[in-house]
Amino acid sequence: MNSSGFSGPIGRLRLIGMAEGVSFLFLLGVAMPLKYAAHMPQFVKYGGWCHGLLFILLLLAIFQAWGDKLLTARQAAMTFIAALLPFGPFLIDRRLKALEPSAGEGA
Repeated sequence: MNSSGFSGPIGRLRLIGMAEGVSFLFLLGVAMPLKYAAHMPQFVKYGGWCHGLLFILLLLAIFQAWGDKLLTARQAAMTFIAALLPFGPFLIDRRLKALEPSAGEGA
């Protein structure tokens, strides 16, 4: 139905995970160096707010997928742990994508 590949609870989880991963890498790779090398803390302030909001949305998406029994407790925990690591959301995305129902399946 949705050609973007990000529909349903797992698709939303993947999409939020990608955005959260990018925001984390922005904080580590751009904002922090600018704060300390160029004395520009505003990037950490606003980037941190965005990252924090995305992290909370990611947690909600994990709980929704787990509550809908689309993720096991282990898969939910692994997704959470991946969000704590740089590049983690990108690495776990392949496993999450495999959990999505295929386009020709279901209602």
